[in-house]
Amino acid sequence: MAEIGIILGSDSDLPKVKECFDILEQFNVPFEIIVSSAHRTPERTREWASGAAGRGIKVIIAVAGGAAHLAGVVASHTTLPVLGVPVETNVSGGLDSILSMVQMPAGVPVGVMAAGRAGGANAALFAISILSLGNESYADRLERYRKETEEKISKRNEKLNRTGYKNYTKE
Repeated sequence: MAEIGIILGSDSDLPKVKECFDILEQFNVPFEIIVSSAHRTPERTREWASGAAGRGIKVIIAVAGGAAHLAGVVASHTTLPVLGVPVETNVSGGLDSILSMVQMPAGVPVGVMAAGRAGGANAALFAISILSLGNESYADRLERYRKETEEKISKRNEKLNRTGYKNYTKE
């Protein structure tokens, strides 16, 4: 049964948040994905969001660009935590999407990540952090992930010091 629900405003957003899916799969966190627009398919969006908790979803990740109303609309139909991932756009590199999400009016909160790939990855990690409050296995995996990340950076520093910045290549 899925614990994280991911809703995308458009299927063109799928490759833009690939890291989100990769991390959830790496952590073996079951998730479901739906493409549904706050503007083009509002009834489907409402039904999906309002039924999420009943399906076992504990955290929702909403991915949208431009006007980026999706996260707020989803949050208005559930009390589950909703994490918004703004998608980079041609208009202003995603700043328009970020501002649409972070300027939600008080009363129906949405957590907002960075735009683009980093935002997708961080949304997955933040959702796992939320799930880890009630799941020690997720907490352990998250701790291991952070230690592995720290080790990778330490190895890169060692290589940089050994080769110098002119000869450094990231692997």
